[in-house]
Amino acid sequence: MTFKGIHKVFFLGIGGIGMSALARWFQQEGFVVAGYDKTPSPLTDSLEEEGMHVIFKDKKDAVPQEFLENPGEVLVVWTPAIPKDSELLLFFQSGFTLKKRAEVLGMITQDQYTIAVAGTHGKTSTSSMVAHLLKSAGKPVTAFLGGITQNYNSNLILSGKSKEALVVVEADEFDRSFHKLHPNEAVVTSADPDHLDIYGNEQTILEGFREFIRLLDKKGKLYLQSHAQYRLGELGIASSNIREYGLRSSGIHAENILAKPNSFQFDYIGGKTELKALELHIPGFHNVENALAAIAIALDHGLTEEQVRTGIKSFRGVKRRFEIHSSVPGKIYIDDYAHHPEEIKACLSSVRAMYPSQKMTAIFQPHLFTRTKDFAEGFSESLSLADEVVLLPIYPARELPIEGVTAEMLLPKIVTEIKICIQKTEVMDYLAKSLPEVLVTLGAGDIDRLVPGIANWTHSRKLLEAS
Repeated sequence: MTFKGIHKVFFLGIGGIGMSALARWFQQEGFVVAGYDKTPSPLTDSLEEEGMHVIFKDKKDAVPQEFLENPGEVLVVWTPAIPKDSELLLFFQSGFTLKKRAEVLGMITQDQYTIAVAGTHGKTSTSSMVAHLLKSAGKPVTAFLGGITQNYNSNLILSGKSKEALVVVEADEFDRSFHKLHPNEAVVTSADPDHLDIYGNEQTILEGFREFIRLLDKKGKLYLQSHAQYRLGELGIASSNIREYGLRSSGIHAENILAKPNSFQFDYIGGKTELKALELHIPGFHNVENALAAIAIALDHGLTEEQVRTGIKSFRGVKRRFEIHSSVPGKIYIDDYAHHPEEIKACLSSVRAMYPSQKMTAIFQPHLFTRTKDFAEGFSESLSLADEVVLLPIYPARELPIEGVTAEMLLPKIVTEIKICIQKTEVMDYLAKSLPEVLVTLGAGDIDRLVPGIANWTHSRKLLEAS
């Protein structure tokens, strides 16, 4: 890892979850950090509170002058989402060092022992759990995460001297970013098709995962979810290096899973190792599966049964990953980042197991026109697990509209009797009329802006009805 001659770092898209973790790391390492983002957010507010200069105008005169005076001393970390007419494209013309986020993460991981967690879903929760288990047991850890952990209120975890720490990193398949990493150990939580706008077809994304796996150190272990192993087939690495896991795997698996209102209890079975009645306070069958991989890694790094048991019990999850905002009977509210059919299926089936006799309402904001088009049937099928489905307009993110692709196209194949499309501005009025017993909000777009208001409304309902 070398950033020789670099004293300042400017981020184009500093408010992104991955970019902001890097920004925090550079600041901790003593660099002067600033950046641009399109709009203010709670995350950019936090970065500013931590001393970073964040601008929201893509204008040259908004950039702090000290970042323009000596281009050779400035690293610019950029995202392809930067507008083509932005004045900040000046950074591409004036002798600055330019790197994508994945390249920078690759530089950081190149000379440190790295545990990389990949998968089309499950990687944020799993990587956060791995980092927490290791840190809570006193291991030196640096973790770059794709979400804000509840335990540390950050997407960056630091402990011990950075050069001696184990690096835990979320390995993102988008834009083939994970091919820039240098993993000593790897996890693949899932390999379902996604990002077909980047990869083109299912076989290409599977080959992308195989290429990531081939980057693994020759002596490194691969913790591979059983269905992902089936999908990926021949991997080109020694079978002795592969540790298969899954809820019903013949390898590492869980037994005696018990769904409770605010937690799941399960037994970890891994060869001759059995850990009975572990208590996980982030509910969901998918989170039990994520925990299997995290526990296996923790045990392989020397953690005792008691350290694992304590770490699992104290893990509080990641914001917007099966985040329970209210657990009052009849007035349950859960928010989840799920934006892929398999993620929605995992979330709603877990909610159903927790609250089998209560009516479940799901509010879903589709993310990306291409993803909605590619997986329309899957979305309709997974949403049908709810008793009532409310769809919001598609969140476009980086995309332009596609003719004929709308949230409404999902309605015909949703078998739920109550199903409707509304605008974001209509959500609160709709809830006031429907008074859901179990409410789940789903999506990776700006539906998160509704969450605080819905949570406050849920709690005010509780107080009003209790009085």
